Amino acid sequence: MEKKIGFIGLGNMGLNMAKSLIIAGYNLQVYNRTLSKADELDNGSIIKCKTPAEAATGVSTIITMLSEDEIVKEATAGENGLLQTLPKYAVHISMSSISPETAVYLADLHHSAGNYYLAAPVFGRPEAAAAKKLWICVSGEQKAKEMAHPILEAMGQGIIDFGENAGGANVVKIAGNFMIMASMEMMAEAYTLAEKNGLDRAKVADFFSSTLFNAPIFQNYGKMIANKQYQPVGFKAKLGYKDARLAFKLSQQCETPMPFASIVHNRLLTAVAKGLGDSDWAEGVSRGVTDDAGL
Repeated sequence: MEKKIGFIGLGNMGLNMAKSLIIAGYNLQVYNRTLSKADELDNGSIIKCKTPAEAATGVSTIITMLSEDEIVKEATAGENGLLQTLPKYAVHISMSSISPETAVYLADLHHSAGNYYLAAPVFGRPEAAAAKKLWICVSGEQKAKEMAHPILEAMGQGIIDFGENAGGANVVKIAGNFMIMASMEMMAEAYTLAEKNGLDRAKVADFFSSTLFNAPIFQNYGKMIANKQYQPVGFKAKLGYKDARLAFKLSQQCETPMPFASIVHNRLLTAVAKGLGDSDWAEGVSRGVTDDAGL
């Protein structure tokens, strides 16, 4: 099995995913705009690269974990993009939250270049990435899935297939992040209602997360929101706002009314406008609710 792969994007998620790959025995050719982030990786298992093209040189697989559609496009098809050097029949695994439209565009570029593109966005915060507990959704050509499978297994607890349309997994990711945002808004409103009526919001949260809403989102985000504890930052509010924009845009494109999408979109836009863009998205939602309530 080929043990050398390219890896682009060492943010909160990407860094822990890269660490999991190194633990699994992979050697990485890494690129990040702030290359000093690679200092946190095992120096004996990485080669630091100055461009995405350099990271893609001579590998059969390259992973991108980048925050915005345009950044992924530039890293793929730009002047120093990975398509400049990625060998034929290699696979590009794109693991971040981007639009399905961009995924299809990138898949077409790779097809023309004689290699493969696989959408593989993930669910889980940085601590889940560190523990190899990510849920990974995939869509794309079957050959790409077969090539990527052992690599994805090194980072996640489950791989779920959503078909051959390259954008399918990204639709699932947008839908899932919308559900998380809507759940956070609901919890923040409910626990703030309890607090305004003299109850211990943490005790209320513990009750719901162990009974009616016994699920990880309500247990993990619920605890953060109930206790107003938002450190360390796992997923920034400005990235949550980006995902809210993606959900809102997709709903407009397919004529699907989503009233809650407008609510969480505006909630996170307000957080960013108030300077909370680099705060956790749970704080962006929850502080907005408590501020509105005068708490």
